[in-house]
Amino acid sequence: MTISIWRYSHFILALASSLFLIIASVTGVILAIEPISHQAKGYAVQNLDKISLGTTIDALKKNYDDVFALEVETSGFVKASVLTLEMEILDIYIDPNTGLELGRIQERPFIYSFATNLHRSLFLKSIGRFFVGLISFILLLITSTGVLLLAKRQGGFKRLFSKVQKDYFELRYHVILSRWFFIPIVILAFTGVYLSVEKFELLPNATITHIEISSTDTTERFERIMDIPFFKTTTLDQIRKVDFPFSENPEEYYQIALKNKEIRINQQTGQTVSEVNYPFVALASHLSWKLHTGEGNVFWSIILLLASASILFFIYSGFAMTLKRRKKVKTISIMPDKDDCELVILVGSETGTTFDFARRLYTSLNATGKKVYLTELNNYCTFAKAKRIIILTATYGEGEPPSNARKFEAIFSTIQQPKKILYSVVGFGSLEYPDYCRFAIKVDALLQIHPDFQPFFPLYKINNADATDFENWVKQLSKQIDITLSIQQPKKIKRQGKQIPFEVLGRTGLNVDDTFLIRLKPKKKIKFTSGDLLVILIKGTPITRKYSIARIGDEILLSIKKHEFGQCSSNLYRLNKGDTIKAAVDINQHFHFPKKTTAAVLIANGTGIAPFLGMIEQNCDTTINLFWGGRSVASSAIYDDILKGTISKNQNNTIHKSHSREGNKEYVQNLVIQQKDSVLKTVQEGGVVMICGSLAMQHDVLDVLENLLAEYSATSLDELQHNSQLKMDCY
Repeated sequence: MTISIWRYSHFILALASSLFLIIASVTGVILAIEPISHQAKGYAVQNLDKISLGTTIDALKKNYDDVFALEVETSGFVKASVLTLEMEILDIYIDPNTGLELGRIQERPFIYSFATNLHRSLFLKSIGRFFVGLISFILLLITSTGVLLLAKRQGGFKRLFSKVQKDYFELRYHVILSRWFFIPIVILAFTGVYLSVEKFELLPNATITHIEISSTDTTERFERIMDIPFFKTTTLDQIRKVDFPFSENPEEYYQIALKNKEIRINQQTGQTVSEVNYPFVALASHLSWKLHTGEGNVFWSIILLLASASILFFIYSGFAMTLKRRKKVKTISIMPDKDDCELVILVGSETGTTFDFARRLYTSLNATGKKVYLTELNNYCTFAKAKRIIILTATYGEGEPPSNARKFEAIFSTIQQPKKILYSVVGFGSLEYPDYCRFAIKVDALLQIHPDFQPFFPLYKINNADATDFENWVKQLSKQIDITLSIQQPKKIKRQGKQIPFEVLGRTGLNVDDTFLIRLKPKKKIKFTSGDLLVILIKGTPITRKYSIARIGDEILLSIKKHEFGQCSSNLYRLNKGDTIKAAVDINQHFHFPKKTTAAVLIANGTGIAPFLGMIEQNCDTTINLFWGGRSVASSAIYDDILKGTISKNQNNTIHKSHSREGNKEYVQNLVIQQKDSVLKTVQEGGVVMICGSLAMQHDVLDVLENLLAEYSATSLDELQHNSQLKMDCY
């Protein structure tokens, strides 16, 4: 709820001020260029701290008939207002050592004057200044809420600068740029508010009043300015501005603005006539001006330019993210309350394919005027007015539920529906596996034995996500519920990469679990790494099988379970050294080992160990804890030589094995509990947890991790996955 409030506040503030922020940002970019172009003129004087004020005044008096003022800009330029011997009044940049002219002060370009007026007041004078101040304050609030959202996304303020989760362009760079520029934007916003408040005289009075210091006639008089101690010892780096006396009358003084005070100096005696320190408000105003404009500092000006430009990007990316989010959850956002719906769709989907079918069914039912509620099986609860529940679910591994359905069986027994409900179950799977649609069958059985549920349509199974088969089921559903439904055609699935030949370098025999290793080498140069997938097309069918790759040198190592009726695994087992097969590499970016991590926990069972063998081989400088579960000691025999080799290369590697049918008869999740300290340490230090193997194992390990994090850590399982510290590739 809290995250929703902050996100909603962040969006509303940005929406309300977007037009003004666009104007302020565009003009801010333009105005940030001005100090940079000004500095490029090359009039900056080096070593101002070594040039005395007396030297410069003496040089000016020798070169000009009269001098009215001297000013040292924050840019390092020294400028003077002088009367030439030709009786011409000039504003010029000078060399403070010689007093000679370096260049004339030009009239400010129109674009900067225009941008300044628009930036300050929107050409609306006082009303505009008020709006600009208000927008600066809103920007401050937007930045504050943005930092809170960023901290939540990254897993806490300590992890603000941890690795950013890879996502679509707008979201990824919204996060990256906000980390880079939130401090400059806070400074821009705060100083903008301060300067606006100052303009409306809401700050304490910063006016200074000089109090004369009595002088004595016995004070020594000097003929040359260079001989007066103050002018001899005061260097130009301490000076802001000097107003010269109008005449040689002793009553006329040098009025000098230093960095922190203002003084008046007698031009003959060098005595301090009066001195007054600038109040805090005046110093704060000057600092705010420098920070807001970048005046005198090219580096800071560039930062302000980029920060102003980033605000424009934030506005674009923020709205783009909102549109994407609304589009993505459109079906959910427009749904009525769950307790007002007579028809409920529950979904179990691991890769999103089944969810896509469910979404299209929802859209079709919704178009007929029916109140429909769509959610995941994990969210199963009471439905006050539900008359029918349709369950669409995939099956993974050995009859296991998808991740978003793993809690359904436990929840189902605890929920009592207020009224009897008709139901229908649609299972998605592949006939290539012996456990075809087993989870859907299990769900259907659970509902059948429950007295409050009655099937209105028998269990329906769909092979390989066949869209035509799904449409046939929808037609039958239409007749059953007496509603005409029209299903939108799914998007075409992107084809795999181009197949290339691979040479078989070797193959082991079957171990006790009917698994074997096969080594392949691509005959053409291709990019691949551990965690990518080798895609093999089953001859004579459009069906493909994917195997997780371990990269050992330039070779591919696969660990394969040979199924009795598995066409692909059987064909691979028949291959011998020197044979050639064709396959394609599918880049599996989300399951790559992180480039920058000091520690990793790798959890696998069975053939899921394959990519980890390559990852350990490729990352010899990383502390790795490998947890592997098999049926017996003999199950790991085909991996032992490889594991011994990796440990010899990296003493920081630790291998933990469990055996479900020998010894203590433990599963891999039991090892995670036993080694919880090392697992939690890896998580807390920003390391990665990677899981590969059966989906049943994944669910059990996730349950263990969830409990450990809840008990010993402030980080949740969702945050772990969101921060890319949890990577899974299970089947």
